[in-house]
Amino acid sequence: MVKPFVPQLVYVEPRALDYPLGRELISKFETMGIEIRETTSHNQIRNLPGDNDFQKYRIAKSTLVVGVRKTLKFDTSKPSAEFAIPFATGCMGHCHYCYLQTTMGSKPYIRTYVNIDDIFEAADQYMKERAPEITRFEASCTSDIAGIDHLTHTLKKAIEYFGKSDLGQLRFVTKFAHIDHLLDAKHNGRTRFRFSMNDDYIIKNFEPGTSRQAERIEAARKVGEAGYPLGFIIAPIYLHDGWKEGYKDMFEKLESALPHSSTRDLTFELIQHRFTKPAKNVIEKNYPMTKLELDETKRKWKWGRYGIGKYVYTDREQEDIKDTLGRYIQTYFPNAKMEYFT
Repeated sequence: MVKPFVPQLVYVEPRALDYPLGRELISKFETMGIEIRETTSHNQIRNLPGDNDFQKYRIAKSTLVVGVRKTLKFDTSKPSAEFAIPFATGCMGHCHYCYLQTTMGSKPYIRTYVNIDDIFEAADQYMKERAPEITRFEASCTSDIAGIDHLTHTLKKAIEYFGKSDLGQLRFVTKFAHIDHLLDAKHNGRTRFRFSMNDDYIIKNFEPGTSRQAERIEAARKVGEAGYPLGFIIAPIYLHDGWKEGYKDMFEKLESALPHSSTRDLTFELIQHRFTKPAKNVIEKNYPMTKLELDETKRKWKWGRYGIGKYVYTDREQEDIKDTLGRYIQTYFPNAKMEYFT
């Protein structure tokens, strides 16, 4: 069982101490006996311990930076929301395939932002501009926000903030099961609580440092019972020997665990495994023993949205994935909505 994240090292921006959450977190980490260092900016963490890149990368992934989010212009988000909302950056998990390895580059440490009222004010402005339409905010584009929320409770505050909203909805996804403190949040059905789910082979081989499949399923059961709208991102869908049986087993376990009430408004998002040339280089550097198949000759080349090409499965393989997983969803969760396959 993966224990809740506790940083080995904490950095703090002096400005973060101007905010109640900043002072509260530093006091908490001092009480826990964690080493605290000062930094001028959450984007400029230097002199991380470690004798080589391999060590420094792993230490960075267990380092938390308490900072202030200066840029409050929210990015447009994934297919699932209108805007990303930035409460944190980075993740303590070690998923071999993760796109954050390339997007975060030399800054794989975890950042949490304490000026949450400023972030809420910016969200409020976006909602007013789009009124009377509903605006959806994605809280996990650059982090697994739930993985640190047992320490910060930022996500819980956000759930309750959007719970009072008429025009906003919150969404996030997590690979962590440490969510009990979120079960009593006053969400009023305005936050979709999603879990990243996969077959057992993929979680065991490519997602070290995250909660196991059974733990995620049990957490999803609790979330369903707490009345949240529930969703699952099946990602990355990865072809391996026995993949059809592995995913069938996953859907069977989900179907038997979830309360019936939560299956009436259930969503699935399907994302096939893909990689870029820069990602492949970073993955092989950070996880030299990975079993992840990264052979370009077995893939189809596809241009990305921002002019960066990526390797995806062949058209025939993609059809097989859509047909197989689509059939499982229809069989086990006939009322669920499949939001997209990409």
